[in-house]
Amino acid sequence: TKVLRVRPDQVEARETQPLPTGPARLHDPTSQVTVEPGRFTVVASARPEDPAALADRLGRSGATDTDVRRDGTRLADAPLADVRRRVVVSETDPRLFTGTLRDELDPWGEHDDATILEALSVASGDDVLEALPGGLDNEVEERGRAFSGGQRQRLALTRALLTGAEVLGLVEPTSAVDAHTAARIARRLREARAGKTTVLITASPLMLDQTDRVFCVEDGRVVADGTHRELLSTHEGYRWTVTRGEDL
Repeated sequence: TKVLRVRPDQVEARETQPLPTGPARLHDPTSQVTVEPGRFTVVASARPEDPAALADRLGRSGATDTDVRRDGTRLADAPLADVRRRVVVSETDPRLFTGTLRDELDPWGEHDDATILEALSVASGDDVLEALPGGLDNEVEERGRAFSGGQRQRLALTRALLTGAEVLGLVEPTSAVDAHTAARIARRLREARAGKTTVLITASPLMLDQTDRVFCVEDGRVVADGTHRELLSTHEGYRWTVTRGEDL
């Protein structure tokens, strides 16, 4: 009998260094994106693969090498468990598993129902819960196939929020919902993450309008940064990325 051995994508460095405690700046030398602590930051690009690669580096996920630094300490040199605890990246294609909705949203059983419902409300998922006869005890089918794409996206956002991560990265968190729902999520998300570091990968004007700082990335590197309104009026490439040639 042959045993299939699968090597993990990420392994510990031989000699690890602890990450700095407290609020800290994240810097990605590859793209030149610098994320200030406690800020609501967006990275926008006309090429989705550019910010997606950044999200992998920030989360130290997949097979992507990362030189991202947290106040000078490379994430690649830190204990992997420490990185996973402090930096959480939720991707655009959420995975749901079989089990109760409560376990799906809070897999470690760390929160009471009130906290779970509060996070669900931030993600505008109240209607998803209301449609389930068993509420939080309702069984989730394999891959969440009973839910629409927008419902799965909102449930994944709820799960990400409940981690309470110091740094939360969200890749296109509202791409599968309508404009009214996206606007509601954007407002609630900013309020819920006040004082914590949040990095969004999106070109949605509804999300961009809620942010503190926006980085416009072309060919993998920052070409402009500022507020959403500033970049709309001063940078043609950013304006095209956000509006796709349409007038605001």
